[in-house]
Amino acid sequence: MLHDVNGTTTLTTNRPRSRRSDPKAVRRRVDSAGPAHRVLIADDQPSVRAALTRILVRQGLEVTEMSDGPSALATARAMLPDLVLLDGSMPGCDGYEVCRQLKSDSRTALIPVVIITGDDSVADRVRGAEVGADDFFTKPFDVTELTARVQAALRQKSLTDGLEPSDAVLFTLARVVEGRDAATEGHCSRLSALAGRLGERLQLPVRDRAALRRAGVVHDIGKIVVPDAVLLKRGPLTGDEWVLMRSHAAAGERICSPLRSFNDVLPIIRHHHERLDGSGYPDGLAGAAIPITARALQVVDVFDALTMIRPYKKALTTPEAFEVMDSEVRRGWWDPTVFGAFTTMIREDATDGPHSAD
Repeated sequence: MLHDVNGTTTLTTNRPRSRRSDPKAVRRRVDSAGPAHRVLIADDQPSVRAALTRILVRQGLEVTEMSDGPSALATARAMLPDLVLLDGSMPGCDGYEVCRQLKSDSRTALIPVVIITGDDSVADRVRGAEVGADDFFTKPFDVTELTARVQAALRQKSLTDGLEPSDAVLFTLARVVEGRDAATEGHCSRLSALAGRLGERLQLPVRDRAALRRAGVVHDIGKIVVPDAVLLKRGPLTGDEWVLMRSHAAAGERICSPLRSFNDVLPIIRHHHERLDGSGYPDGLAGAAIPITARALQVVDVFDALTMIRPYKKALTTPEAFEVMDSEVRRGWWDPTVFGAFTTMIREDATDGPHSAD
């Protein structure tokens, strides 16, 4: 039965409530083979909350809805959800402020937060990056895209669950490094999800797939040593600036090397800018000397860079990006087998076609 409790739209079910759930917000979920991921939605428009909840319930997720920022913040701290979806423009304490406070609290800093807004402006995206949002998308939202992004965020959360405190610090640091450049917003989450799936497609061992998902998050952590004047430069880099930029791969390996849990991740961090013909960096490795996991991540990394807007370039369509990468494969840069598996995976993803919801 659908009803309203203190401004919060809820759907009562016969399922028991979690002891950590807010008593004013009843969860919605469907049957699943195990514990459902818990998602918190905060939006002051009941129709938007209802639309989001319908989509998420179909995925077997447990949903709690709140209608304002303060309630969302209190509920997130109490229930520690696996994902938070926030309306950017709620009155009073808006989604950006809720996100900032969640990311400033060690108990909630690693919970993925997605900002949803009706204004797809550069200023809003910059603001989202500044407060630590993990992803950002606009209304009306595309169901296929929303589903993919939610699943990517939940996979990201599964990576951080159970981490040692020192490991979690590195993941948080990687997010901070990514947040320095608003143009790369969401890059780490996308790479983590796509690289893990590509590892499955390539039938890599389970530990290699796990390493790829982790590396997707921390592969550029070494950019912390690159000054903003170089990292954010809109024009071409000088020779000395390129030396600084290219130092990030080895620096990232050094930062992560003290942790034994990152042993399988270190070669990916160090070698994700090598090229099959030996023209990459930092070590000029060639062919099979480049770990297969690094070859997988670099293909995903290049694709994401090509299809995202940067201050110095427009975003390419998927076919345009594949055309560019195919020419680079023929030049001897990327592994043709890995590239072929990746293009097949992406094309299969697109076969269902987009669906939209208001």
